[in-house]
Amino acid sequence: MMTEVSVEVVQTSSLGDRSYLAHDGQVAIVVDPQRDIDRILALAGRLGVRITHVAETHLHNDYVSGGLALAKLTGAQYLVAADDEVGFNRRPVADGDEIGVSAAMRLRVVATPGHTFHHLSYVLDDIDEPVGVFTGGSLLFGTTGRTDLLGKQHAHTLAEHQHASARRLADLLPDGAQVWPTHGFGSFCSATQADAPESTIGRERTANPALRLETDDFVRETLAGLDAYPAYYAHMGARNTAGADLIDLTPIAAADPAELAARIEAGEWVVDLRSRKAFAHRHLTGTLSFGLDGPMSTWLGWMAPWGTPITLLGDSEQQVADAQRELARIGIDRPAAAATGGYEQWAGGDETRLAHLTTATFADLAAARASTPSHGLPEVGVLLDVRMSNEWRTNHIDGAVHIPLPDLPARLADVPPGTVWVHCGSGYRAAAATSLLQRAGRHVVHIDDAYTDAAGAGLPIVSGN
Repeated sequence: MMTEVSVEVVQTSSLGDRSYLAHDGQVAIVVDPQRDIDRILALAGRLGVRITHVAETHLHNDYVSGGLALAKLTGAQYLVAADDEVGFNRRPVADGDEIGVSAAMRLRVVATPGHTFHHLSYVLDDIDEPVGVFTGGSLLFGTTGRTDLLGKQHAHTLAEHQHASARRLADLLPDGAQVWPTHGFGSFCSATQADAPESTIGRERTANPALRLETDDFVRETLAGLDAYPAYYAHMGARNTAGADLIDLTPIAAADPAELAARIEAGEWVVDLRSRKAFAHRHLTGTLSFGLDGPMSTWLGWMAPWGTPITLLGDSEQQVADAQRELARIGIDRPAAAATGGYEQWAGGDETRLAHLTTATFADLAAARASTPSHGLPEVGVLLDVRMSNEWRTNHIDGAVHIPLPDLPARLADVPPGTVWVHCGSGYRAAAATSLLQRAGRHVVHIDDAYTDAAGAGLPIVSGN
């Protein structure tokens, strides 16, 4: 009797990644697990399956892998590319290898260099029929993994490899085979962003530039689309090469108002996890807005100096615990301290330690530029656009100054004098930027509005640099 193979998706939306658990009802394969493997173990427990194999498509650059810890804990075989030199025991696998997982499941290893030099994909067979392929950072939904993470000097060569690898998978598999990528759902490991929740080889034949364009055109388009990627990526590859231990998610030490004041006075990163609207209404002076309702770990991990003490402020213990989990995924294992409750408690009842942020819309900006500011808003000294470079080049508001958000901590002195009106694409990044500027003593206005509304508000839009 044939056993049906099922594939479960474990999403990490904050990093734009997916892990997978494939099983036949008895045993399971896990592909590209995140650091917090308790999610995987809980899923396997609910399904009543035993994890016998853990597979890595590549040594990841955007998160610390939980693969080694999961393999050790479950006794599973740990499949890692033979060509990757690592500091731990694994089962080395290479192109053409076949791994019989059970009577119902088999993995076939396919070399798919491009995202990295030694990148692998794993074709999942149900008996003798291919069900789909775990593509890691190779063939994504409507795009491919970026090719510059190992250095710009390799980007062109790896882009050529990426094109050939995508073609190889398309030639190897039928149109109905599922495509299961790790990256591409908001991850900076993706060359562009995914445009679908699922896909097949057949769909990718019509939607993916790697399968529509010839090599030279694909390489040119891929390299032209690459923008900056998070600074913390520089630490992920080394951590994964060495192998990461079990994650420690025990509660963080609690900080009282005096300790919070001392950490702020010392210039440490004291992070408010509440929504940006709550932060704007009232917050502890000197704290920074990185709401947990957005990609907190990506931007905070990118901007905070690596190794700097980070203190988390949250509405509840659960909010702090969720943030701790997200930060651990990118190697920030133990925040220095935490506090919960609300701004009154954090300030110790001292109103003088509290501040607010002035907020506005693009319509308010247009009115202020026309010298008819509404709602008592200040004049516009400088309009600061903190979106990424590709967004800026596509189009921007005429007269704006551009400093990408990740560059702002080191370029605060480059912001011209006067009241700084700050915008991004939707408001999240602008909140982080205004809190940084406010901490530095600048008078700021947070434009908490969708950039797509700027033109409709009468603001002149231009393109290019």
